[in-house]
This record gives sequence, structure tokens and C-alpha cells, in this order.
Amino acid sequence: MLDQSTICAISTPAGTGGIAVIRVSGADAVNICSRLFKAHSGRTLQDQEPNTLSVGYFIHAGEIVDEVVTGLFRSPRSFTGEDMVEISCHGSVYIQQTILQCLIGEGARLAMPGEFTQRAFLNGKMDLSQAEAVADLIASTTSASHKTALRQMRGGFSEEIRSLRQQLLKFAALVELELDFSEEDVEFADRSQLNLLVSDIGSLIKKLMDSFRLGNAIKNGIPVVIAGETNVGKSTLLNVLLNEEKAIVSDIHGTTRDVIEDVVNIHGTAFRFFDTAGIRETSDAIETIGIERTYDKLRQAEIILLVVDLTNPAELVLQRINNIRSHTDKQHLIIVANKIDKALEETLQAVKGIPLKDNEDVVFISAKSRVNTDELIDRMRETLSLDKVDSEDVIVTNMRHYEALGKAWEAIVRVGSGLDQMISGDLLAQDIRECLHYLGTIVGDVTEDEVLGYIFKHFCIGK
Repeated sequence: MLDQSTICAISTPAGTGGIAVIRVSGADAVNICSRLFKAHSGRTLQDQEPNTLSVGYFIHAGEIVDEVVTGLFRSPRSFTGEDMVEISCHGSVYIQQTILQCLIGEGARLAMPGEFTQRAFLNGKMDLSQAEAVADLIASTTSASHKTALRQMRGGFSEEIRSLRQQLLKFAALVELELDFSEEDVEFADRSQLNLLVSDIGSLIKKLMDSFRLGNAIKNGIPVVIAGETNVGKSTLLNVLLNEEKAIVSDIHGTTRDVIEDVVNIHGTAFRFFDTAGIRETSDAIETIGIERTYDKLRQAEIILLVVDLTNPAELVLQRINNIRSHTDKQHLIIVANKIDKALEETLQAVKGIPLKDNEDVVFISAKSRVNTDELIDRMRETLSLDKVDSEDVIVTNMRHYEALGKAWEAIVRVGSGLDQMISGDLLAQDIRECLHYLGTIVGDVTEDEVLGYIFKHFCIGK
């Protein structure tokens, strides 16, 4: 499906800037650009050394369009694996469009979204998961998402998947070889070794799937739900965390009736905050819907900030804490004991005496006076173990990869079950092939054209 035509596109953001970069890639890229570029040195573009820059004029119909710098990259040592020319011109929109029109007039065509990266994949310069990581790297807005995308682009995830497939391929071949000699009743694949391998591969796939929880939070922002009863300071806390007056703060109960959402980058980590309706008994139909949505968000959260009011009676505060505890599972619960500057001593001591589980913390703050709010932020960052991003652990961030791993997991579970039940080799081989197929779709060893079309159409033009 590799298109042999020469493509061109503006690779820098739209609009006016100091410099713009226009990419040209394909078999005729050097010839097309040679007809339009005249180097100050007098040397033609064909004679220019690969991986070097040259300064000159971009000329069309005998007139100078701009003084530009051209970078020459020869196949296969280029981003796309084809001959490539990168033209750096001044960032005038008129200049950019004129150069693009001249290139098209000489035989190039405008690139489709993601076509440069797609050609890199099709020419074997990167696998599919690395190509998808290019888009994630471009879209990264935090230090954590940048590091994760960069590691995947460098092939860390691909190596893990290929290692799994290689181990399975060996046994798949032996199992299928047995089918050719079924009448002789011979066994080439050691069932005990295959059992160990299936167990190891299943564990690795499950580990990768479990990492998606962290990876998705890093990529899209860690979902943090601010919950609690009415008038305990949830909206004040949200405004402090966002550093703006996002939510209405009032002494009137039930002011927040729907979920307020916003994303903020705190010390290189994106947090997606949800300020929810206060939990209380109410006959107000609209407020009741808001409270139902609060419980829905609790189930979707990675972190729950349960705000309690230390000026309330201890019995009521402990009741609210136990209520939210009953709605948590894998979420990390941080009890935010608010209004510490006005706290009732009995309530303060009661909260301090709560026995905490492994996934629970308590922080004493005053949201209004911004006391200990930095400590709360530090505790939130520690909760998801974001230091893992600096390690060599592979973290899955892509929903397509997660779904493929899920299918591979189901197949490998069936292989293990089949081994326990001593089923025939042909049925075993079928499940092994299915596992191999889904692992292969992640890196592009097995890929349908519509999958490629879906992936690359979401890239920007010029990349």
C-alpha cells in the first residue's frame, strides 16, 4: 500500500512565525527541489552531501521567493526512509504557501495527515507502536506524558511485545509440527515447558494491562474527584488547586449541583479535577441528580479528595468518611481535613485517630487560608508513583494497545486451560495463533489497512 509519489507539507504550526519548515519526501524529492533551489555555493542539490545544510535562494519563474536553508537526507537514512528535503524559510504565510504551490506545480502532491510517519512505518524505520508514540510525543503537555511517549518511541514497549511473540512462536511452530505427524503420535512440544511459558507470558501481559491505569492517567490527566458533604470547602479547594475562581463559593448549601471539571499542570503532572455536588439528604430533584453523578465520578477516579469540615461534630465527620470508604475500591482516598484553623478539638483528634489503609492518607489543611495545600499536592503526586516514569518499566498509554493486550490475554488463558484439560494440539495451536495475532497488531506485524488509516488520520499534516 506504499504510495510512491513525492509528498510535501508545512511541518511547523499554521500562522506567521520566525521560521517555517516545509518537508518533501519521495523518489523525486531531490529533483523537484533542485529545479527551485539555487545554492549560494553554486553546487546543485544533487551534488550536496547527505545530512548537510545548504543556504541559497528559492526561485520560481525567475523570481526569488525567499532565502532558505535546505537539509538533504538520502534514502534509507531519513525519517521516512526515502529521499527527503527539508526547506527552512521565513515564517510569512505568503512565503510558505508560495513555496508549497511551487513544489506541487513541479510534481509533488500535498501530504495527507500523518503520511510522513506512515511512510516511516511502511519503510521499516519504526514499528506501529513507535509511530503512534510520535503523535503522543507531539501532544504531550506534561513532563510525565513526554517521558512516557519518548520511551515508547525509542522502542521499549515494542521490545517487550516482540519478546513475548518470539517465545510463543517457537512453541507454536512445534505444536503445529505435531499436527503434521498426528498419525505417528509424536510430541515435539514439551507440555510442561509450554505450561511454564504460558504462565510467564500471561503474567507479563497482565502486568502490561495493569500499567494502563497509570499510563492513561499520565496521558490524559490523573482524574481527581473532590467529594464531601455540602459547605465543607470543596469549591474553595478547587479554586486553590486551579489557582482561579472556577467554582462558586457560597455559604448556601447545595450551590454545586453538577460536576465542574478542569485540568491543571502541577509540577509537570496533569491533574483532571472534578468538583462534585455535596453529598447530603435532599428532596431537590436537580440536586439529587448531581449527587448521583458524584457517586459515578467516584468510581472513575484515581484519587478521591474527601473534604471534611473539622468544625462539624466528630460523629458526623466519621460517618461521612465511612460512607465514602464504602464506595471506594482501587482508588486512593485522601481525607482532606479542612478548616484546621477553626477545628473542634474532639473532631481533630477523632480524625487523627482514624486507622488508615494502604490506599488512604489524611492531610490537615485550611483551603481558605491555603495552609498545607502544598503538602496535599505532594501527597497527590506520590499517590500514583509517578517516579515510575523515570524507570525502565514499560507503561501502556494507548487504548488500542490495551484492547489488543486484553484479547491476547483471553487467548493465552484459553491456552493454559487447554493444557490443563489435555486438549488436542490443533485447538491449542488455534489459541496460540490468536494470541500471536493480537500481540502482532500492536507493533504492526499483523495490520489491516483500515487500522492504519484510522491511526494516521489523527496525525497533523506535515508529520
